[in-house]
This record gives sequence, structure tokens and C-alpha cells, in this order.
Amino acid sequence: MSRTFKCLLLAIIVIGAFLLLMPTKVRPVAWTPQPAPSLTSGIYADNQRLKDVERVGAANIDGPEALLLENDALITGLHDGRLIRTSLDGNNTKILADTGGRPLGLARHPNGLLVIADAVKGLLSLDAQGRLVALTTEADGVPFSFIDDVAIDKPGHYAYFSDASSHFGYGHDGEAVIEHGGDGRLLRYDFQTGKTAVVLDKLEFANGVTLGPDDAYVLVNETGAYRISRYWLTGPKAGTHDLFIDNLPGLPDNLSFNGRDRFWVALYAPRNPLLDATAPHPLVRKMIVRAMTVLPKPVEKRGFALGLDLEGKVIANLQDGSKNNYSPITTVREYGDWLYFGSLKARNMVRLPLSKALQ
Repeated sequence: MSRTFKCLLLAIIVIGAFLLLMPTKVRPVAWTPQPAPSLTSGIYADNQRLKDVERVGAANIDGPEALLLENDALITGLHDGRLIRTSLDGNNTKILADTGGRPLGLARHPNGLLVIADAVKGLLSLDAQGRLVALTTEADGVPFSFIDDVAIDKPGHYAYFSDASSHFGYGHDGEAVIEHGGDGRLLRYDFQTGKTAVVLDKLEFANGVTLGPDDAYVLVNETGAYRISRYWLTGPKAGTHDLFIDNLPGLPDNLSFNGRDRFWVALYAPRNPLLDATAPHPLVRKMIVRAMTVLPKPVEKRGFALGLDLEGKVIANLQDGSKNNYSPITTVREYGDWLYFGSLKARNMVRLPLSKALQ
């Protein structure tokens, strides 16, 4: 037996042992996704509508995911825990606070409080004097591990927010999605009583949250199941839930409502054929998790967002798979004649004329 062959055999044994035996907390659950929709034809056909986005706000900032536009200035949270306000031209930037965590979702309460979904610190509020307060950090005795997004009803009575996973914390989204453990929750914080209730549980990586027309229902993205679930708050269906849209072509991240007739969904990336194909095979998915500790995550770099009408029908398909595209897009918000985009990993925010998005 040659030395080269022995070295090759040893390498195969070491790699095999690593993929099969390396300790991991991921416990994949077998499931079978629907066949992914086509990206070459149909309503999700590839295009470059996002190719002409323009930078807006401060540059060289790290991970401006959540965003609010107020008084011609953008408020966003950064990777290092800071909340900033930046003018649209980027010439003036002010630090509002430092949560010490990772702010991922923002909403303005009618009383002026800025409510923050912080992946590490829980649901927080920031007042005009710059005081940070932890509103809630657990529900039903289960501490939050990965608070993701928040929306507040019109009266300011409730904040609806998501805890992506009770098993995995921030920075371990890939493991949580691959595990498919159904440990995400949609929660409701009562500003009057200070109590937190579980609205929906067993969600597959609960992510973006928004309220529908007249606060009749709340939508929550299930990133790990490629769908948006709806929980009815009023009317004959109150207290029940259904699917608003299923079998999306990518991983839905944050979600927003324009207050009238449109929802916007940020898609982190297109679905990965390998992950879909191995979904029914827990052992293989566990091997993929181990491989991801030394190899790049199998995520396509593509700008991707969708517009939906009030019935969950696709009315806008926005993509850009060209080199140096703006991605991953994790937030889309409509303000006036523009769509504004934020990203978990980009170094700036961008915007696109609404007319181009809807053409």
C-alpha cells in the first residue's frame, strides 16, 4: 500500500468521523417540504429590479437590519448593539442608545416609546431621555433566546413579537433552521399589565411580524418552513390561525405592512436544493451542520423581496442576482414613494422608487 493511498485513506476516515461523530446540539427533525417554486419562470422568475437601488443614510455601518423612517431620518439597529438615527443623505448620524445586545426589530408606540426586539436582551423600550427598559424576557417560564421582530397595535395596548427559537440563540439561525424543531413562538406583551402571553407556538423559526388592516390579524414569518402564518385577532375567526401564503421561493425574514393594501416580505436567500432534498434525512442534515462549522453556509447571495396583496397574492417580485448585489435583504418598508431596505450583514441601507417595484 503506497504512502499516498494511506494518507488518502486516513483523510477519509478523519473526515468521516468528523461528519458522523463531532458533538452538536442540533437534533434535526425529519420533514418534507413542497417542491420549490421555479425561479426561471412564473411569478418568481429571476429579474434585476433591485439592481438600481441607491444607498441611503449612513455608510460603513454594520448590519442595519431593522429600520424606521421618521422626520426624513432613518432609525436602525446595528450589529454592535447601537441604535442610530441617520439623515437620508448620511451626513448626520446620532447614537440613540446601546442595548448591549443585537437590535433586530423596531416599532414606535403611540406614546412615543421606541420598542426594540433585541435578539439577546429581550423586548426593550427607549424613551425620549435615552432610558432603556427591559419590558419582558420570558413567557410561560421559558426565557427568550432569539427575539426577532415586533409590531404594535394602533391603540398601543399590545406589542406582538417573535422569539425565533427557544433552543438556539442569536448567531445560530442556520442550525435552528436545519433542526426544524418547531420551537419558535409568537408572543404578545400587554403594556397595561406588563404581562406576556404566548399567541402561537411550535413555529419554524418565527421571524418577521406585522399587523394587518384594522389590527384584524397578525402575520408571522416562519423562515424554516418557507411560509407566513396568520393569527386572527377579531371577527368570527378570532383565536384561530391559518396560512397567509405557503411554499415561498426563499427564506422569509422581516415583514411589514404599508397600512393600506400591501405587505412586503424580505427573503434572506433563495431556498437551497440540498437542504430541501435532505429535509427527510436527519442524519444527513446533522452532517451538514457539522460541515458548516468549517465550510461556508450554503446560502446564495441574491437580493430578494416580495410584495403581497391583502389576500396573500404576489404583486411584486424584486430580485438581483448580479455581482455586488445588495443582500441579504432582511427588511423592506414602504414610505411614501419609496421602498427602503435593510440588511443583517450589509454596510448600508438602500432604497428603490415604489413605481419601479410595482411596474
